[in-house]
Amino acid sequence: MNPVMHHNYPLRELNTFGMPVNAANFCELEDLAQLPALLASDIFQRGPVLWLGGGSNLLFTRDYPGLVIKVALKGIRLLADDGDSVLVEAAAGENWHAFVQYTLAQGWSGLENLSLIPGTVGASPIQNIGAYGVEVKDHLLQVVCADLSQNGAEVVVDNADCRFAYRDSVFKQQLAGRMLVTAVRFRLQRRFSPRIGYGDIQQQLQAMGAGEAPTAQQVSAAVIAIRQSKLPDPVTLGNAGSFFKNPIVSRTEADALLARFPALPHYPQADGGVKLAAGWLIDQAGLKGYRDGDAGVHARQALVLVNHGNASGSQMWALASKVRDTVRERYGVTLEPEPIVL
Repeated sequence: MNPVMHHNYPLRELNTFGMPVNAANFCELEDLAQLPALLASDIFQRGPVLWLGGGSNLLFTRDYPGLVIKVALKGIRLLADDGDSVLVEAAAGENWHAFVQYTLAQGWSGLENLSLIPGTVGASPIQNIGAYGVEVKDHLLQVVCADLSQNGAEVVVDNADCRFAYRDSVFKQQLAGRMLVTAVRFRLQRRFSPRIGYGDIQQQLQAMGAGEAPTAQQVSAAVIAIRQSKLPDPVTLGNAGSFFKNPIVSRTEADALLARFPALPHYPQADGGVKLAAGWLIDQAGLKGYRDGDAGVHARQALVLVNHGNASGSQMWALASKVRDTVRERYGVTLEPEPIVL
């Protein structure tokens, strides 16, 4: 079974920055039965190859010279239910937010703080997505992969072997290019235990009249409201969400910065490091709302770079470089991009 192959394929609708680039070759992987033939094809063997999810974590600076494969595997399965918790598996091509909302509709909690994060289920462990005090690793049990070096043989990677870190995992490092995430398994709870001590969630819940014992659906609604108030919709304003990671510095570096900038938001980490708020650094460096042509820093959230219409990928990267250099000169902190820059 061979997937349909397209040539000189437009990718503008498949990346949330809306970059008007083309792929020399493009296909969709809709069934794992297609994988062996795809791996054996001349086009795949020639490379390069880019596996594409929701296109929400990419910045294309030019046309892609090889093969782009959109992972379009679909399906959600309940694998186990002991009355207190459930084990649910979602295929890699499922939309992340839609999956979160599906779990809440079934009465399964755990992922509510991760509502409205763009992208697909398959991308969630690669990036170890996180928001409002929760990371995907907190509820992930296993990642199901196809070993591309073994003709797509199935490999199941347990949580402990994923080497999760802040916006990082083994799939971005040691297993990059070898393992294709095909499904993710989550352990979710029937009894809701809210995590609402991070950011503006409590304030938003109060504004919603949720009371002192909010439901998982109410926490999700609060997170959605907060994100919508701060983050632009990629449908109307091209972006990839937070463009920079929140930097983690040593305690000594953090103390020196706090002596100069007492208002700097900071979050001590378990390993002794201190996480800083990249958005605050960019904002205080005077770059919130900055615009160079159609490439800009969002006016309400300095962590988000936006395409106001016709910015090229190289223009967006030039803007990102300006932001990085300005923050480094002012604070001595180097920001790292979250998206993959091609």
